[in-house]
Amino acid sequence: MNLLEQIKDAGIIGAGGAGFPTHAKLTAQAEYILLNGVECEPLLRVDQQLMELMPDEIVKGFAEAGRLVGAKQALIGIKKKHGKVIDILNQRIQALQLSDFVQVSLLPDIYPAGDEQVLVYELTGRVVPETGIPIQVGCVVVNSETALNIYKASMGQPVTEKYITVAGDIPNRVTVKVPVGTPVLDVLKLSGIEDFTDYAVIDGGPMMGPVMADVGGFVTKKNKGFVILKKDHFLIRKKTVTPEQARRINKATCEQCRMCTDMCPRYLLGHNMQPHKMMRVLNYSIDDLEGQKIAQLCCQCNMCELFACPAGLYPKMANLYFKEQLAEQNIRYKPDKTEFEARNVREYRLVPSKRLVARLGLKNFDLPAPMTDAGILPQAVRIATRQHVGAPAVPIVAPGQQVQAGQMIGRIPEESLGASIHASIAGTISEVTENYVEIRRG
Repeated sequence: MNLLEQIKDAGIIGAGGAGFPTHAKLTAQAEYILLNGVECEPLLRVDQQLMELMPDEIVKGFAEAGRLVGAKQALIGIKKKHGKVIDILNQRIQALQLSDFVQVSLLPDIYPAGDEQVLVYELTGRVVPETGIPIQVGCVVVNSETALNIYKASMGQPVTEKYITVAGDIPNRVTVKVPVGTPVLDVLKLSGIEDFTDYAVIDGGPMMGPVMADVGGFVTKKNKGFVILKKDHFLIRKKTVTPEQARRINKATCEQCRMCTDMCPRYLLGHNMQPHKMMRVLNYSIDDLEGQKIAQLCCQCNMCELFACPAGLYPKMANLYFKEQLAEQNIRYKPDKTEFEARNVREYRLVPSKRLVARLGLKNFDLPAPMTDAGILPQAVRIATRQHVGAPAVPIVAPGQQVQAGQMIGRIPEESLGASIHASIAGTISEVTENYVEIRRG
């Protein structure tokens, strides 16, 4: 079995949140492979600690992925503020005799430096076309934890564990490794909070993560962190506004100052994303189908909504509204050119992370979340069949069957994009549905 088959068999997906099956991404041929170790979302602490604690495994996995795609150079993208981690990576790259291929590249401490298209530009100077992906400019991007999982796959180990940061307005901020399928509530209680009645939980980073409607779910391969805040916090109130409420507020207040557009990361890369125009079309019910199509260029980074707008309005929701309307009509934006250049003003409009954290009301919570051996041993795990882009895995086990940790329990459907799933604990299959496989310990 070659490495690409091992990666496919291990069920590796993008660990940074997108969840695209890694084996499919690594079938491409690219000039550059880029490691996204930026972790630009405030409060999250997984990638920087993994690179500090397991540099050899990550560098080896990254280099192997680079060879798979035929890359001429492998660039590790990390913010220059992480001096200790940078020194460790440089030392280990040298010791592993990979310095002719793997290089550490430093980025400014800005948001959203970890956006795939921003990362490509910062590391290579190339701009991914509108509606495009990095391979169109000769790049493949993998996350730090994904690189770690690639190394493990080369050692015959499938994805059965996930690293998660628990942060926010809590007594204990931690980063922890847990079995895939662990009850989310078990992870949240590591915060030192038992009763979540007065709290809300953001699934992911505070910029892009949604507020969880229910904390009774289960950890997937895509989870990166949980940010716990009191329900009256500005960020929770902002994120829990309904689309209808947002439209009413937008229509009553937007003055077309275009700050949302001027600060948009994709607009600054030369794309035609202009949120202020979407606000205009929505607020005045302008019947302009061609004009609405640019909403599909929105990456939902939330810069417009949570930082740029001086009136605290909801430009991202306006973009999302039109994206959904166009999707229902099967209408897609088509770029009118193939090559793009970043706008000249871009360097003056980059947003420092510290300013963003302050604007979000998170300054007092922007503290270390050290890796800990918390040792969560769930009595039961529920492993979702769909925790990735593509078709859900097809269960290959039945209730009552005994399984071992690491055993495959769901396969990719024939001729489909997807990812396999594996038992994260040893035990007995207690339930199998089209949505999940439940395993009880022992």
